Amino acid sequence: MSVWAIADLHLSFSTPSKSMEIFGEKWRNYTKKVEQFWKERISPDDLILIPGDISWASSLEEAAQDLHWIHSLPGTKLMIKGNHDFWWPSSKKLKERFPSSIKFIYNTAFHWHEYSFGGSRLWDSEEYSFEPFIEYVARPQQKKTEYDAETARNLNKTVFNRELERLKLSLSKLNPKAKKKVALTHYPPIGPELTPSRASAILEEYGVDICVFGHLHNVKPRSLSFGKARGVSYFLTSCDFIDFCPIKIL
Repeated sequence: MSVWAIADLHLSFSTPSKSMEIFGEKWRNYTKKVEQFWKERISPDDLILIPGDISWASSLEEAAQDLHWIHSLPGTKLMIKGNHDFWWPSSKKLKERFPSSIKFIYNTAFHWHEYSFGGSRLWDSEEYSFEPFIEYVARPQQKKTEYDAETARNLNKTVFNRELERLKLSLSKLNPKAKKKVALTHYPPIGPELTPSRASAILEEYGVDICVFGHLHNVKPRSLSFGKARGVSYFLTSCDFIDFCPIKIL
């Protein structure tokens, strides 16, 4: 019974106009790569962590095809919401309509054998930046909402502070006797140098052993690595960063 992780699947079976293939050759037929690697490595008794950006759908009904594709793969899957998961509904609807092999964290914790899992989406933080590590790819122009810089900063602060509280709420529900405590966040909870941050301080406070996250794409080759800091091991699991192959964390 192993634990694996892969983030940012960005599935678009029901919304093919949003296919990630617009981002270059690396993404061509990527779902086939994920499926092949998944089936080669993961058994029905395993747990797979999916820290956000699961589907490009805009409603739960629209996301059903993507979710059933995930459901068809081996193992139990544990998800959190990403910044592009606009389809994500209330906890009640998730419980009623998720396929049986898919579980979720939404201000809650999840207990699986001797391990305990919590987390929250998080958001952009002013404490650190990954700008130097990202290789930007030309893509079609999208309509932008006009915000002045101050309004955008205040909005980001508000969302980030709310997400920190959600992180605390979820981690407070971890099993204190768990062999390993694992956090899922969508946004990185710490910067590239692993210096302390507000989010990392919360992970440390609640005794988290491992944190998996995603969100970062097009990372320059060999430019960015994480690791262990103050008792917490950090894993970036964006699917293009890990070459579309789930990584084993436990």
